[in-house]
Amino acid sequence: MIEFIDLKEQYKRLKNEINTNIQKVLEHGKFIMGPEITELEKKLADYAGVKHAITCSNGTDALLIPLMAWGIGSGDAVFTTPFTFFATAEVIKLLGATPVFVDIDENTYNINPEALESAILKTIKEGNLKPRAIIPVDIFGQPADYDKLEKISKKYNLLMLEDAAQSFGAVYNKKIAGSFGDAASTSFFPAKPLGCYGDGGAVFTNNDELVTVMKSIRVHGQGSDKYENVRLGINGRLDTIQAAVLLAKLEIFNEEINLRNKVAAKYTRELSGYVKTPCVKEGCISTWAQYSVLAKDSSQKAGVLNNLKKNNIPAAVYYPIPLHLQTVFKNLGYVKGQFPVSENVCERIFSLPMHPYLSDIDMNTIVDVIKKSV
Repeated sequence: MIEFIDLKEQYKRLKNEINTNIQKVLEHGKFIMGPEITELEKKLADYAGVKHAITCSNGTDALLIPLMAWGIGSGDAVFTTPFTFFATAEVIKLLGATPVFVDIDENTYNINPEALESAILKTIKEGNLKPRAIIPVDIFGQPADYDKLEKISKKYNLLMLEDAAQSFGAVYNKKIAGSFGDAASTSFFPAKPLGCYGDGGAVFTNNDELVTVMKSIRVHGQGSDKYENVRLGINGRLDTIQAAVLLAKLEIFNEEINLRNKVAAKYTRELSGYVKTPCVKEGCISTWAQYSVLAKDSSQKAGVLNNLKKNNIPAAVYYPIPLHLQTVFKNLGYVKGQFPVSENVCERIFSLPMHPYLSDIDMNTIVDVIKKSV
C-alpha cells in the first residue's frame, strides 16, 4: 500500500534510537521540561543558525507566543497570506488584532511582496488599523522571498514572524528557514518534515529580551518564582518525551531532506507537461512538506483525484478554501474574486504522496495514473 506520509518506515529505521531515548525519559521521570528539552533547544538553535530556540506545545502556540510577547492586539493590522493553514490567521484574531490578507505569487504560492507593500500603503491611507507585523508563510517547504520582505518590514517599521511550520530545514540564499525576521515559528506535528509523535513546536530568535518574555509566556506568564505571574501567558510547554523523539529524528534530518528532494525531482521530471509542477526558486532548497501540483482546472483535478482513489493512491488538497473566504472571517468584508491567484490555486491544487522512503515503484504507479487521467 502506498502511504501519503510513511512514519512507520521511518520508525523502523530509528526504532532503537527512539526507544532508547524514550526509555531514558521514563527512567529519569522528568516528563515536563526535562533535560532533553534543553538539549533539543540547543541543537535546534545551532541548526537554524540563531541564538535561541524555545520549544513549545504546538505550531499554533509557536505563532501565538511571539505575537503575545510583542503586545499585538486590538487595532493592530497583521499582514499574511490567505493561502495557508487556518492557524496562521487564527492567532492574529485570537489576540484581537486584524488579519490583512495579501495575495500570493503565482509560481511559489508564497506571499507576493509587491502586493504586500500595496496592502500596507492601503491600510496606512485608510487609517483604521495600525500596521504592526507581517507573517509570511513558507508554503509547502519553500521559504518566502525574504530579501524583498525584510526590506519592506524595515521600510514600514513592521515586525516579521516567519511561519516556518512547513519549512524548517529549508534553505534560502544559504540561510536556514527559521532564521528570518524578528522571530520564526515551526511545527513538529507528526506529518511535518521534522515531526514528533504528538503535538510540538518551536520559536526561533536572536533577540535576548524577546526570548526572556517568550519563556515566561510559555509557562503562564511566570516570573522569578513558580507562583509569581508577571504577565498573561499560556500552558505552552513541550513534553520531554516528544523532545526525545525529535532528538533521534534530528540526527537523520539532513539525509531525509535530500531524499525528499530526490522524490520531488523524479515527480517533476515525470509530470512536467501533464500538470503544473512546483517551482523552486534559484538559491532555495525546499523541505517538500508537500509535493503539490496544479491541474488545468477544477474538473480535471476532480478526475485525477477520483482515479487516484480508485487505484488506492492517497492524495490531499491543501487548501480547498482560502482564508479570506472562511466563514469565521466573514466580518472582515472580503469577497470572492478579491485574491484571484489564491482562489485559482485553491481550485486547481492537489498534493501527492511525499516522504523520504517513497520507492521508485510506487512513484511510477502514481505518475502513470496521473498521466492517464489528464
